[in-house]
Amino acid sequence: MIRETFDSIIRSDIDDLTLRKGLSELRKELKEEGGVHALRYYMEGKEDPFPSFLCKEDAKVRKNTALLMGDLGNNAYVSDLYQAYEKEDKRFIKSSYLEAMKDLNYEEYLPNFKSRLEELSEVEITEENKKHVSEEMRALSNLVVAYEGIRMHTFKGMHELSNLVLLTNRDHIDVTMDQLKSMRAKAFNAGVMVETDELEEILEIRTYEEMLFMVDGMKACYPDPDKAAKTIVNSSLMEFLTKRHKGKAPFYFRIELKSKMELDKKSQFTKRLSSEIERLSKRELINSTSNYEFEIRLIQNKDGNYNMLVKLYTILDKRFRYRKEVIPASIRPTNAALTVALAKDYLKADAQILDPFCGVGTMLIERHKYLNANTMYGIDCYGDAIEKARVNTEAARQIIHYVNRDFFEFKHDYLFDEVITDMPFVTGRKTEEEIYDLYYRFFTKIREHLKEDAVLILYSHNRDMIRALSKTKGFIIEKEFEISRKEGTYVYVLRY
Repeated sequence: MIRETFDSIIRSDIDDLTLRKGLSELRKELKEEGGVHALRYYMEGKEDPFPSFLCKEDAKVRKNTALLMGDLGNNAYVSDLYQAYEKEDKRFIKSSYLEAMKDLNYEEYLPNFKSRLEELSEVEITEENKKHVSEEMRALSNLVVAYEGIRMHTFKGMHELSNLVLLTNRDHIDVTMDQLKSMRAKAFNAGVMVETDELEEILEIRTYEEMLFMVDGMKACYPDPDKAAKTIVNSSLMEFLTKRHKGKAPFYFRIELKSKMELDKKSQFTKRLSSEIERLSKRELINSTSNYEFEIRLIQNKDGNYNMLVKLYTILDKRFRYRKEVIPASIRPTNAALTVALAKDYLKADAQILDPFCGVGTMLIERHKYLNANTMYGIDCYGDAIEKARVNTEAARQIIHYVNRDFFEFKHDYLFDEVITDMPFVTGRKTEEEIYDLYYRFFTKIREHLKEDAVLILYSHNRDMIRALSKTKGFIIEKEFEISRKEGTYVYVLRY
């Protein structure tokens, strides 16, 4: 179809409306696998019609042509696109030329883009030009940032008084609360709110999932991008950022919108909001979707308005820095840390510990970080997982003995005080029947490796199997903790 569509748009008798539709259709076909290569190959030796199309009277023909030239990714087009951009008198098209150049070598025009950006910053904004000026400025800014990158600010605010929100597992907020006894902390439905000037202490806590900041003057806003932007820019956000970072503006941000809004409307909202924040802040705050230092998060509440929080990417979260390697089935490190914390009353110092399905080692590493263990063994039948576990364990500066073997063939001279593991679950590799069989064999086999009064700490997606099979093999369920009803995950503490 690409050849036929191309041939149809180069006919000498084609009118602008048909050409416009043909260009749009050709762009769709280029998005199919191998489309770009196919058109490039077919055009070899033929006269290239696209630069001349940039001079057509129909503005939408010029727009579609520019975007198609960008799709083709031919650096030879840069000059044509830039010249057309300079000459273009229709504001709604200008950003399309810039969008077309984003994957081309536009270095020689970079100074011009910067000058144009400054020029647009001085343009008087009206309701008529606001949308298109914002689009052009965003496209220019993206080109400059993509080429030059950004100079990340250095965080220096460890001892600035901050109001934080720690997002945690909703069923076990108390686990994190218990670690904040020396601070002013209050639980709420999604975690803990904390006031502190000792961020180092917060950054040591392993059971929260995210740390967000509340900023004076931007707690909530109406679901209107223009009003939200005014609230944000008129708040103490700039003071908040400059107090906590070395260096001056601009600061680069992204928007995260959590709402039930349809995807296309969500995109429109965030684009408008970002543009307005840039404009109202006089570009002291610049939006970037790939190079950013902080996130403005808007979370829709039950009233339909948005609660607003800030996430700083300039703060290095070192808690799980050891986790350099993962596999798709790997447990989240915060869940591993939560598992250990929930089972704290059953842990033993200097215990000998076994993980029969160790994956990349996260569970054993987190167990040792909570309370020093003695000898630790990790077993897994997947060699790739074992290699990744060794990398992670070295990064964590721990010693764990890993064995690439099926647990049901594992033999060992000594018995273990504890077993801690993320039990296998139904995936593309394993069926429900296979998992049931594995649980049955596990509760039989594991008894060979346990000391008297040993403890099993199991993170599981199969509640019913544990309840039914553990008792038949002589295990007592000491504790059951629901981790996620949605995912069907639980932590069990069993005594043998």
